Amino acid sequence: MEASHIAIALVAGYLLGSMPFGLILTRLAGSGDIRSVGSGNIGATNVLRTGRKGLAAATLLGDMLKGTAAVLLLKWFAGADAGLVAGLGAVLGHVFPVWLKFKGGKGVATYVGVLLAVSWPTALAFAAVWAAVAALTRYSSLSGLVASAATPAVLWYLIGGKPALLFAVLTVLVWAMHRANIARLIAGTEPPIGSKDSQASAATPKA
Repeated sequence: MEASHIAIALVAGYLLGSMPFGLILTRLAGSGDIRSVGSGNIGATNVLRTGRKGLAAATLLGDMLKGTAAVLLLKWFAGADAGLVAGLGAVLGHVFPVWLKFKGGKGVATYVGVLLAVSWPTALAFAAVWAAVAALTRYSSLSGLVASAATPAVLWYLIGGKPALLFAVLTVLVWAMHRANIARLIAGTEPPIGSKDSQASAATPKA
């Protein structure tokens, strides 16, 4: 890819990814500014803390599909490599949206949306790993972290090269954004699934 094409794909993906569905949907529904609720995160988990399950589900779907759309649109316009670059841009846009002073979500939902467009079998593997770890440990955060850690290896086996490299980078970003969850897991203070505080700390399905 030429440098100009890389830049266009990255910016287009970023702009799609930076759409703050959690903030938009909660305001349209009259629930106020989601950034003043709970953790202040714009993702689906924090939206759920408003008690609006439908809004949380819509936020999750929107945050996933903007990643999927970024990859598929740029792939259609400029080829597979452009789609991968747009996927990187989409996750960066969600985590660091310019419209919200670069304070966005934690990236998991958009990560999964990008993965769905790149390799739907790997997205199914992500879901299977998440479910298995959640069943064994009851920690949503640990489930998301383990599933994301396994993703580059699965991609390398199924597809190889560039997609695996992209998700290695995205996994590092997702882990960095969940450093507070990791600290609580190490300290033994991370709320398990089903506890009163689990919504505030779950890594999946966070945005």
